[in-house]
Amino acid sequence: MRMWGAAALAVLLAGCSSTIVPRGVETNAPSARPSAGRPSAGRPSSGALPVRQPVAATPIAPVAVAPAVGAVTALTSGVAAGPTALPLTRESAERALGAFRISCPSLVRRTDASGLTRPGDWTATCAAAASVPAGGAMQFFATQFEPVQVGEGRAFATGYFEPEIAGSRRRERGYDVPIYAKPDDLIEVDLGLFSTDLKSKRIRGRVQGSGFVPYYDRTQIEEGALANRGLEIGWAADPIEFFFLQVQGSGRLRLPDGSVMRIGYASQNGRDYTGIGKLMKDRGLLGPGQSSMQGIVAWLRAHPAEGRAIMRENKSFVFFRELTGPGPLGAMGLPVTGGGSVAADPKFVPLGAPVFLSMDRTDATGLWVAQDTGGAIKGANRFDTFWGAGEEARAIAGGMSARGTAFVLLPRGVLARLNAGRGGRATP
Repeated sequence: MRMWGAAALAVLLAGCSSTIVPRGVETNAPSARPSAGRPSAGRPSSGALPVRQPVAATPIAPVAVAPAVGAVTALTSGVAAGPTALPLTRESAERALGAFRISCPSLVRRTDASGLTRPGDWTATCAAAASVPAGGAMQFFATQFEPVQVGEGRAFATGYFEPEIAGSRRRERGYDVPIYAKPDDLIEVDLGLFSTDLKSKRIRGRVQGSGFVPYYDRTQIEEGALANRGLEIGWAADPIEFFFLQVQGSGRLRLPDGSVMRIGYASQNGRDYTGIGKLMKDRGLLGPGQSSMQGIVAWLRAHPAEGRAIMRENKSFVFFRELTGPGPLGAMGLPVTGGGSVAADPKFVPLGAPVFLSMDRTDATGLWVAQDTGGAIKGANRFDTFWGAGEEARAIAGGMSARGTAFVLLPRGVLARLNAGRGGRATP
């Protein structure tokens, strides 16, 4: 779904993340102390770990190419051959192989919005993936794929994770923040049905009298616009933690008895997303070193009234559904893998394709599989790395900001076909 994510830094400082199921969706996927009056026993230890400090790395230099002005897909950006060999690691390759196998049933039938591949391009590669022997992941990626650079190749990556917050299935003392299902009166309109100039444009709203109006915004919903309609699928203990779970788009509720209820993106109210971190930074509210998710949360807790007003400036509100199968789900409607899945712009990276990120920090460097999208994840070489659930994932994702070079892995022979057909600006 996703996530909105997002991604922690990009989502908060810019304006995302699906995150799981965006943030703009294509499918149906921290406090160090308890707040006053809320239960502390059994609640997740949100914010317990600080932002993970990166270990520096030296990225592979990108291939020098002339920049493409106004490129809207990978083909119009230009596609160049990457290195003949990538510095793969066994651990990264094994995780990516597992994620790639999950993608294969979709890869062999979906239309690639980037224009790079056809469904048939993936048939032989996916068949080979199904029979890779134990320990053979590195050899599989080295022999079945060829790395290509899209556009200038200069990549920027952030991180997102699946948060866990204290919650309850029923409203009870200390659990009074409603988690709503998608309302029946929330209507999505495909504007392309009315005008070819509006193809691929959609809006959400509700019918009021004889007119169609915007749906309730965050403030209206928090002040009771949806109360007493039986839409509550659960109740959160903390409004700030729930706000950030909405940013991520998917998460876990740790229930009072210690069990877990997983929830995922169902819809969104149609209002524009506003990254509160950028607002806070622009207003001088965040000092040096406070621009991570952890720093933003600390400020919100220290300034509760101002914090609530700032959160309400993000008029976007996410609705959820309970997840009972594998998950969390990405924009392909498939489970995403911590340390193996990445969100990307499908106009520049085929959804389901492997991507090698060579970044300026070791934790972001390695093989990933593009299985998600995000509202802030737009353009060539913009990525959002998924780190799974738990405090370790929060610590890494909350401060993830990496720069380097990206290489999309295409089945062998695809680049030659692109060059032969002179599609876009493909080059040897």
